[in-house]
Amino acid sequence: MARGPYSDQEVEAAIEAISQPEAFQEAEGSVARAAPQLQRILTEALSAGGWFDESHEAEVLKAATIPDQEERLTAVRTLLAEETRMGMMIGVAVGWALSDQLASQEED
Repeated sequence: MARGPYSDQEVEAAIEAISQPEAFQEAEGSVARAAPQLQRILTEALSAGGWFDESHEAEVLKAATIPDQEERLTAVRTLLAEETRMGMMIGVAVGWALSDQLASQEED
């Protein structure tokens, strides 16, 4: 099982290591192969978190129908940024859980 919790310095060093294009390519390939299953998990998590419920749809409609073009663009960009952040956070959580699961399988 993966050890943890990690110090801020350990996390920063790991992020720096995977920021190098050649180091990231292998992980990117693995994720691409698992994309359909990961997409399902992300969709389920977003749905459970209320991102696809009526209030979210109301926010989309509200942003899309603001009469002033600049305000509408700002509202849509803000909504997209919020959704991107949420998807990223869930993606990281799924990645950590997947890493822990793979590590525990190696121990068996």
